[in-house]
Amino acid sequence: MARRNLNELLGFVTVAREGSFTRAAATLGVTQSALSQSIRALEERLQIRLLTRTTRSVSTTAAGERLMLAIGHRFDEIETELDALTALRDKPAGTVRITCGDHILQSTLLPKLAPLLRTYPDIKVEFDMNYGFRDIVADRFDAGVRMGSTIDRDMIAVPIGPPLRLAVVASPKYFAAHPAPKVPRDLTEHRCINQRMPTSGGLYVWDFERRGRKVNVRVDGPLIFNTAPPQVDAALAGLGVALLPEDEVMSHVTAGRLVSVLEDWCPKFAGYHLYYPSRRQPSPAFSLVVEALRYRG
Repeated sequence: MARRNLNELLGFVTVAREGSFTRAAATLGVTQSALSQSIRALEERLQIRLLTRTTRSVSTTAAGERLMLAIGHRFDEIETELDALTALRDKPAGTVRITCGDHILQSTLLPKLAPLLRTYPDIKVEFDMNYGFRDIVADRFDAGVRMGSTIDRDMIAVPIGPPLRLAVVASPKYFAAHPAPKVPRDLTEHRCINQRMPTSGGLYVWDFERRGRKVNVRVDGPLIFNTAPPQVDAALAGLGVALLPEDEVMSHVTAGRLVSVLEDWCPKFAGYHLYYPSRRQPSPAFSLVVEALRYRG
């Protein structure tokens, strides 16, 4: 029997994942025309349509979805094994893909990884800046970064920073015009800076706890954001009260640009963790990245 053309199959898997011939061609380093011809040849050889093409998108047919489920993970396994072969080299190599937020990248990931990347120049790290809960398996990331309490149980979670707590902050100018809240319920009388949750799409309900007593407060105000940096900027501008991880605002509190209130209502919680699938066979490069990021107290 004639051997199948694996390049055609790889091309199909890449197009199916990217949902675009343009992005798939860029990923594979081939022209869009060559990739289109390769997929057409595969469909003619199998005598079945694998992809549905429109002017705006590409999606798999029922046959294409079945083929994708059957072979897609095989290419991932091959790539993982090829990466593992770097263990036989003097220096590990390969690309590690991580999805995370801006602040944790700047405050933790880059400072911790800089020495590693200088020692192992053949290791590359690609960052995807995203505040949503990405499916790292489906999106082919090696790992992601989240707060420890939000990680699925089937993932391995490695702490990369100390426990954190939230901070209720506003500018001195704001509190000069509005009396500082003494208990969480007082926040309903304040102009608060809201956050749109990336998963549910709803507004974040501010939650507090003191001596075992929990209080949830739905706040209101003039601004809504879906990431933390603009909330910090808005609080600095005196536009309202913000609830943010303490490490993102502490430098401003120390400098007097922001004032922290309700501190006794903000207990500590599990901080940032690097998470990845428990069934993942780590490459030497990935193992070094994990160890470089691991928090040791």
